[in-house]
Amino acid sequence: MNFDKSQFENLELENIGQWPPAAKLVLTIFLAIMVIFLGYIGMVSSKIEQLERVTAEELTLKQSFQTKYHVAANLDLFRAQMVEAEDIFATQLRSLPNSHETPGLLDDITFIGTTSGLEFVKLQWQPEIGKEIYIELPIDIEVNGSYHSFGNFVSKIAGLPRIVTLHNFKIDIVETSKDILNLKLEAKTYRYQEQEVKAP
Repeated sequence: MNFDKSQFENLELENIGQWPPAAKLVLTIFLAIMVIFLGYIGMVSSKIEQLERVTAEELTLKQSFQTKYHVAANLDLFRAQMVEAEDIFATQLRSLPNSHETPGLLDDITFIGTTSGLEFVKLQWQPEIGKEIYIELPIDIEVNGSYHSFGNFVSKIAGLPRIVTLHNFKIDIVETSKDILNLKLEAKTYRYQEQEVKAP
C-alpha cells in the first residue's frame, strides 16, 4: 500500500468509497479510537468513579467501626468517667446559691467586709442576667479602707463555699494622709436555671 501525500489530497466525505486505501485506513483507525474513547467515557469512567466512591465509603466505615469498637472495648471506663463527670457537675451545682440563699450572700459579704476593716458605701443587687443554663446575679460593691484590707476582703470572698467571682476593680484615693482608699467592684454569683422550674 502506497502512503504518499497525494492520496490525502482532495478527499471529500461524499465519495468515501472512492478514497485511496491509505486514506480509508487512517479514517478507520480514527473512528476506532473515537469509539473506544467514547465507550470509555460512557461506561468505564463511571465505573471508576463508582469504585472511588465505594473505596472512600469503605474507608469512612472502617474509621467509624474503629471508633465504635474503641468505645465498646472501653465502655466500662467511659461509664465510670460519665459517673465521675456527673458527680463533679453536681458538686459545682451545689456551689451555686439557690433562690433562698442569695439574700444571705449579701449578709456574708457584709460580714466579711466589716471584719476586714472596710466601710461599705454601696452593696446592691443588679438586674439578673439570664444565660443558657444559669442565671447571673451581679452585685455592685463599693467600700472604703486600706489596701491590705481590700486584699483580705477579696481573699475571704474567694473562700466562700458558694461560687462568687469578682470583676471590674477600680481603686481611688479618698484620704492620702490616712491611707484610705475607695474600692469599686462587681461581684457575680450564679444560679442554675433548672432550679427555677417547679414540679407541677
